[in-house]
Amino acid sequence: NIVKLTTPFHQSNMAELALDNNHIACTYAALILHDEGLTIDAANIVKLTTAAEVEVEGFWPGLFAKTLGKQGDLNKLLFTIASSGGGGGGGGGGG
Repeated sequence: NIVKLTTPFHQSNMAELALDNNHIACTYAALILHDEGLTIDAANIVKLTTAAEVEVEGFWPGLFAKTLGKQGDLNKLLFTIASSGGGGGGGGGGG
């Protein structure tokens, strides 16, 4: 099957894709560094994204490093999300 786009692909869509690629590349790089027990810093994120041949805007690695740089903070973030579970179902309607 061929998928047809119903709306034209505008420049704004390109900006959204670039933003997504920046986020995705930095997220994967941070997770790889965390899994390997390495320091999550801007230099290491840049090394990984460069090795993967992914262009990332200059401020993203630093932003991710500041946010996720402490291994304990990333562990806390990952395990808090994983252990939060789904919300309970709503109660039955009275009638």
